[in-house]
Amino acid sequence: MKGQEWYQADTVAEEYEAKRFSRGGRLIDRREKAAVLDAISPVEDKSVLEVACGTGRFTVMLAERGADITGLDISGPMLQQGREKARAAGVADHVEFMRGDAARLPFPDDHFDTVIAMRFFHLADTPAAFLAEMRRVAKEQVVFDTFNRFSTRSLYNWALPMGSRLYSRWEVDRLLDGAGLELVDEDHDWVLPYGFYRKIPNELAASLRSLDTAIGGTPLGKSLASVSYWNTHV
Repeated sequence: MKGQEWYQADTVAEEYEAKRFSRGGRLIDRREKAAVLDAISPVEDKSVLEVACGTGRFTVMLAERGADITGLDISGPMLQQGREKARAAGVADHVEFMRGDAARLPFPDDHFDTVIAMRFFHLADTPAAFLAEMRRVAKEQVVFDTFNRFSTRSLYNWALPMGSRLYSRWEVDRLLDGAGLELVDEDHDWVLPYGFYRKIPNELAASLRSLDTAIGGTPLGKSLASVSYWNTHV
């Protein structure tokens, strides 16, 4: 996993959301949560595993909506942030946070209705192995996102010190075939890369987001999108 030592540092966990979801980053947070809810609703009473749950953004959100959810991450400090967030939201009794490796999920086959992984595959060094594990423990559904190779993300990616794995459509199709997953729905968004929105004030970001969305709604929108959300069934 790229940047694993960086990701597990205490200081990264403490500052993770403050840096990534302040300013225009709030727009990203809302869009990602909407993508997850669109894919897996209805949520109530659904058994869900979130792989690479980080500080529990999605884990807590789904617990608040009645999911029976487990959040797994390799970072102890990130998980602690998630537990604190669950307590603050009053859902600590409905969420289990576990430290573990996404390459060796500590669950039996077909254990969860749905498995999700957001902001994970851009860091995955062996994406096929990770997706196969997610499919193994899922009874019905696997949901994940990717950063796209032929988009503005490739320019932004060049400047990132940690780097990110980018995917072409052909690579995603190959991953799904290898894992035995059927693509049910897909959504493509963000002509401008995420990092751009995090650097500007929310007011300016909102105006640019409107322009971004307008471009995304044109026939060229899908090919220009820097992020894709994939909803697949077993």
